[in-house]
Amino acid sequence: MPLEPVKQVTGRAVFVPGADIDTDRIIPARFMKCVTFDGLGEFAFYDVRFNPDTGGKTDHPLNDPRFSAASILLAGENFGCGSSREHAPQSLRKYGFNGIIAESFAEIFFGNSTTLAMPCVTAAAAEIAQLRAAIEADPSIEVTIDVEQLKVTASNGIEFPVKMPDSAREALVSGRWDPIQELLDRDAAIQDKARELQYV
Repeated sequence: MPLEPVKQVTGRAVFVPGADIDTDRIIPARFMKCVTFDGLGEFAFYDVRFNPDTGGKTDHPLNDPRFSAASILLAGENFGCGSSREHAPQSLRKYGFNGIIAESFAEIFFGNSTTLAMPCVTAAAAEIAQLRAAIEADPSIEVTIDVEQLKVTASNGIEFPVKMPDSAREALVSGRWDPIQELLDRDAAIQDKARELQYV
């Protein structure tokens, strides 16, 4: 059965600087020993949020109290590159992010995020910079990722188009974003096909 459609997500936003932010930076490998993904959120960006020598907090944007309520992540080019660990988008989802706006995404990270109902949309660098400047001046600004209309709007009047592959957009807005649920929904058809195949 279809899951909850994701037609848009709204929340405050935070910008995480840097291009080519890889999955090891998003969730360091030593925190991937969990049996489930529960609890991964506290370790998101851990090695850049905390000083390795003192254990104290750094000046990373996620440590800034002004952005503690952020649920929309802004990023640069090639976000989520590196190894294909599913733990990276899981940690961001568990941290509290419901959507990501970036210049571009690594393909596997993008796919893993979509299956978590966390839309990832791309926008021009200038538009992300404009939104970054606005939220840093006023962190209370609400940002909406409109998956149906493929646009981002902000409560201060900023608006710009975004891009997303048609297959991901359709999966989100139709509530068909979880491939495991898709298999479960088609169990009878799978069994019928198995009976047709002589080698099964």
